[in-house]
Parts: sequence; C-alpha cells; structure tokens
Amino acid sequence: MTRVRGKVSLLLLGLLAMACATAAGAADDASEGDADPLYRSCVEECQRTGALKEDSIKHCIVPTDDQPADRSWYANEPLYLQWKEWNCNSECRYHCMMEREKEREELALGPVKYHGKWPLKRASVFQEPFSAALSALTLLVQFNGWLSFFLLLMYKLPLRPETHATYYEYTGLWHIYGYLAMNSWFWSAIYHSCDTAWTEKLYFSSTAAFLGYSLILAILRASSLRDEASRVMVAAPILAFVTTHILYLNFYDLNKGLNMKVCTVISIAQLLVWALWAAFTRHPSRLKIMFVALGGILSVFLEAQDVPPRWGYIDGHAICLAMAIPLSYLWWSFAKEDAEMRTLAIMKKKR
Repeated sequence: MTRVRGKVSLLLLGLLAMACATAAGAADDASEGDADPLYRSCVEECQRTGALKEDSIKHCIVPTDDQPADRSWYANEPLYLQWKEWNCNSECRYHCMMEREKEREELALGPVKYHGKWPLKRASVFQEPFSAALSALTLLVQFNGWLSFFLLLMYKLPLRPETHATYYEYTGLWHIYGYLAMNSWFWSAIYHSCDTAWTEKLYFSSTAAFLGYSLILAILRASSLRDEASRVMVAAPILAFVTTHILYLNFYDLNKGLNMKVCTVISIAQLLVWALWAAFTRHPSRLKIMFVALGGILSVFLEAQDVPPRWGYIDGHAICLAMAIPLSYLWWSFAKEDAEMRTLAIMKKKR
C-alpha cells in the first residue's frame, strides 16, 4: 500500500509540474487576430460607414446632433443596457471577427485570438452562453453542497451541550470557503454572460480570493492545525499576497497573463497539498480527494493548453468549467464525510 501511494504521489507531482510548465508558456501568447490587416480594415470601415457588407450596425448610426456616434448611442441607451457596454466599437469588432473567422474557415485555416480571447459566438444577450451556463450550474452545485453541509452540522450531527457549537473544528473555515466559492462562480457566470471592464475585474478578483483561501484551507486541514495562533501564521502571508494581487489588478494594471500565472501557481500549490495528504493519510474519503486532485490537475493542464473553440461555442476554458461541476460535488461530499468522521472521533475521546 505504501508503494502504491508513493507511485500515485510521483504521478501527481509529474502532472502538476507539466501543468505548471505549460501554463507558464501559454500565458504569454499574443493575439494574432488583432494584427490581421483584413480584420483591422474591416473594423475601421464598419465604424466609418456603420455597415458590414449588406448589414447595418445600429450602434454606429450617426446621430443628427453631430456628436460621435459611439458616445451618442451609448448615452441614449437605457441604463439596464448601458452596463453591457455594447457600442459601435465593440459591435464592429465582434461582427468583423466573426466575418474574418468565416473567411479563414473557408481557407481551411484554424481560429486565432482577438483581443486576448478566442472568437466565440453569441446567443441572444449572452456573449459566451455555454461557459455562462456551466458557471451557473457550478454555482448551483456549490450552493447545494454548502447548504447540505450546513444542515448536516446543525441538525443531524450532535452539538456541544454547553455552547451548542459544532464538534467539527473546521466548520467556520468551510463556511467561508462556501461563501467565497459561490461568490466566485456567481461572477464567473456574469463575466461569461457579459465581458466588460468591471465584470472582468470582479471575476478576476473573486477567483483570486477564492483560490487563495482554498490554499489556506488545504494547508490548515492537511496539517490538522486547530489553534488560532497557528492558523493566523499560515493565513497571514497568503492573505497579504492575494490582497496585494487583487489591488494591483483593480487599481494599477489588469494584466490577464499575470493573473493567469498567479492563479495557476496557487491552484498547483493547493492541489499538491491535497494530493500529498491523500496519498499518505488513512482518511476514509482519501480516494475522493485523490480524484479531485487529479481532476484539478487535468483542469489546470487544459486551461494552460488554451484549446481553440469548437462549433463556435466550446473552447478549452468551457471544458474546464464543465469539469468543475462533478469536482465541486465530490468536494462537498468529502467535507461532509470529514465532518462526520471528526465529530465521531471527538465524541469517542470525550467518553
């Protein structure tokens, strides 16, 4: 059994190293589509004439008061539509991107990135409908997992008679994890529905906060740290780093490449902690943790590979979002089983 766990640990470490190396290289890729002269001339012509071939772009219709078309349209839109920031410039970029990709497909050329993102088709008011739907489903799974965890601790497992608090030492940590997870997936659904400057900042910030706290939880649980002083010593430097990173993104430079590297490193560190703990512990749910760690590694690897879109809607990022649904379910299943195990162990000691 020890040899098997050692081999599994080496396999996980190898996959983690591979994912880390791939992510470091993928984050620096530039957008090829932006430099395409045909795409650039299409955008300029669209903004100048307000039309793309035989189709007119309503956002580029020149008003009668001689104000810039982009500004005038945006200013006269209802408030509930202004937040989407769909204006002449963004509409011309989108339609020219789709037109150029259609031409490339006819020439048997693969898709390229535009403005740092793969060309994905819209559906109604949703900019990335598949990713938005998957994020919403993961949010639902996270909420159901946290709620079942809460009900288990408060109404099914015994409470301390003197304080009516739970016996489980990590209750508060898991509750905070649930709040941050739901917040992160909520903004993921919003961001993939409508990519604007402020939704992007909220998405990046909430994801960084969630991943940073996940690393703290991994270290505290794997090390079985229960006293407050030790927890603060572990959490303080990680919180300081994540907070600095979030402030940097929001108030200095919203650097997507840097954010990807930071989130990848934090994810790999967290997965490494859980993988090693699962390989050497005798916890009854260690196989679930091992599966979650392996799934997380594959997700990081796919994200780093940056798989081009298929059928206009699904890319590598969407596949990672789909993987998060079963992994989130398994994760909360482990949390509930861990709470039950620790509660029974503590009660046996008191007897």
